[in-house]
Amino acid sequence: MGAGGADTMDEVSAAEKLSQNGAGSAVAAARPPQTDAPIGGQAVLEGVMMRGVSTWSVAVRKPSPEQLEAVGVDSTDGARGEIEVVSEPLVSWIKRHRVLRLPVIRGIVALAESLKIGFKALGISANAQVPPDDAGEQKDIGSGTWAGTVIFALVFAVGLFFLLPAGLTNLFRDEIPNSLVFVLIEKLIRVTIFLAYLWLISRMKDLQRVFEYHGAEHKTISCFEGGQPLTPENASGFSRFHPRCGTSFLLLVMVVAIVVFAPLGKLDWQWLFVSRVVGIPLVAGLAFEVIKWFGRNRNKVWARALMWPGMQLQRLTTREPDLSQLAVAIAALQAVLAVENPRDASAEELVGMEVVA
Repeated sequence: MGAGGADTMDEVSAAEKLSQNGAGSAVAAARPPQTDAPIGGQAVLEGVMMRGVSTWSVAVRKPSPEQLEAVGVDSTDGARGEIEVVSEPLVSWIKRHRVLRLPVIRGIVALAESLKIGFKALGISANAQVPPDDAGEQKDIGSGTWAGTVIFALVFAVGLFFLLPAGLTNLFRDEIPNSLVFVLIEKLIRVTIFLAYLWLISRMKDLQRVFEYHGAEHKTISCFEGGQPLTPENASGFSRFHPRCGTSFLLLVMVVAIVVFAPLGKLDWQWLFVSRVVGIPLVAGLAFEVIKWFGRNRNKVWARALMWPGMQLQRLTTREPDLSQLAVAIAALQAVLAVENPRDASAEELVGMEVVA
């Protein structure tokens, strides 16, 4: 798959199986301040995707032979086999047209690009968990099935987080005094639905390992940004929270939407729905600019204060990973670093690097 092909790593080493208690603590106290690096990522099924400047990679732990004989992997236990790494080259769409590099527009394009890579990485990770058929052949999930899943997910998200809050608020539009109050009530409903959704999925046992890999992704990126050698023990000493996290980005989307939609006033229901759907790219583009700004100023007091709510939300979408999960995240990042050194990238090469962690 892709120019980089697929590689296989051995079983986790004895060091990876050590208890995480105290791991990396001696290093953590002496670590230099973190600086933002052009590295992004995403948790997938039993793995992690990492994106650099010119390549992206996904590392997935496959089921062990014993688990395959038992027909499948327990979602709460996780895969215990080898690590498979798939790498593909990356040429950002933003580099192809100058107009796509403009502020806000670059965020919209980068978000669409990230969604495309993210869904492809999810497909790779899902196929890695599928046991071979009776003939021993690997049978991937059909492209039609996967496309239907992606479309459903996008429609569900737009309906739940944008159309439902607008519709509920519109029921009481005649009692609402002005457009600002209308938008504030709509956003209060939206944030409430968003927080309730995060809380509900954080309680689902089947998603706990995805949240652990999300934590592993953050810790690994922070370890790289902190200038430490990429080992599970070193990465474990870093926080599972990251200022460029997609969870924080989604919260920013909720806040930025107030500024974007307030001037539109109280619209008839059909135009209300149209404006919320059409306005999604603009809201997302503005939020992208803000979260990148936070990432560049992460060590400043004012930035930390503004980032605090989003960082706290990551308590719902991340969990502390074990060393074997950190090894998977590191394998994904090392596959990127085998092709490039993001810190040495020129300003021209960094065009289009609007990534979340």
